[in-house]
Amino acid sequence: MGHGYEKLYVVRAEARGIVDAAVRAWRGPGRERDLLVQSLKAAGAATLAWAVSGWWLKDPVALMAPWVAVVLVQATVYRSLFKGLQQLVAIAVGTLLAAGVEALTGNTLISVALVLPVVMLLSNWPRLGDQGIYGPTTALFTLTSAPVSSLTVSHRLLQALLGAVIGIAVNALVLPPVHLRNVRENLSNLAHGTQETLAGIAEALAEGDWSEDTPADWRRLADRLQQRQESLRSARQWSHESLRLNPRLPWKSRKKLPPLPSESEDQRWGSIVAQVGAVVGTMVDVADENRTIPAPDKQPLRDYGRLLAELATACAARAKLICEPSASDGARRELDEALEAVERHHGALHKQLTDERYVSVGTTAVLGTLLIQAQNIWHDIAPDTWPRATAGA
Repeated sequence: MGHGYEKLYVVRAEARGIVDAAVRAWRGPGRERDLLVQSLKAAGAATLAWAVSGWWLKDPVALMAPWVAVVLVQATVYRSLFKGLQQLVAIAVGTLLAAGVEALTGNTLISVALVLPVVMLLSNWPRLGDQGIYGPTTALFTLTSAPVSSLTVSHRLLQALLGAVIGIAVNALVLPPVHLRNVRENLSNLAHGTQETLAGIAEALAEGDWSEDTPADWRRLADRLQQRQESLRSARQWSHESLRLNPRLPWKSRKKLPPLPSESEDQRWGSIVAQVGAVVGTMVDVADENRTIPAPDKQPLRDYGRLLAELATACAARAKLICEPSASDGARRELDEALEAVERHHGALHKQLTDERYVSVGTTAVLGTLLIQAQNIWHDIAPDTWPRATAGA
């Protein structure tokens, strides 16, 4: 019975996720709408390719055209062209090798046994990328779907070329994709994720009562930050690539595009994520019952938690600058206030750790490391016009 309820819960969660994605696609621009548009374009390109090759030309190997067309509606116009060239080379190699071996042996089974090892090796050639697999699949189609002749070979190659032209044309001329918005979204997600991670650790330190799952939760938060950082790298790459060879964005109109966050912001948050990972690593060691480092005193840890909470607030203000450039004045004031609070807490904790009357040697060693890591986060969050986030503050 319990297993059945669990399955029902999973099904409901999946259905809810699909409905939520559909609602987001309906409401406005975003990743879900981009996927919807690309899927419809791919289906349209395949339908058009079949209409031309199968219905109008009545070609005996008409399958090749829609097969190639649907694959070449890629995420960017540049990628469609690049992948199209790779795929045509793979298809040509697979078709010609299969036809040549079939002509020499006259036996389909022997031809398959001889051709497949060769084209499978060629499919791993880096120059063909992920399109190399079309070499062996095309060779199989050539050898098994119809009598091999110069006519079917030439038709197969021409149909592949027709499908590539249609797929690339549809992608380039019908709402050619531009992935500029994703950079800001992913950078904002990374900033908010950093805030959530710091706030989560701060909350645990304030409570002072950790469970066995607490270190694992911290690790999951740090791993999620790494994933968001990878998503940001990917989004930045897509944004650059989507501007290449894009007829929707001639050079004159590119000046009117909404400005993207500087790539220096990627580096800034990459450094912050690395330091947050270091904090998590140290805190996991502190929370470990079999720790090899000395146990710090509870009160300095609570004070450190307040420092992390202020850093989380600063991250939230910095994220608002990314998400809402129009509200920059208010966000800058919030950031300044948060940084001033960080400075106060940092200074007080620094003085506390240097006073041997109040803290143990073990506390000084562990909290000193944590304090340096927090100081590095503070330095990275602070804008260049905020010079006080320096060593020894």
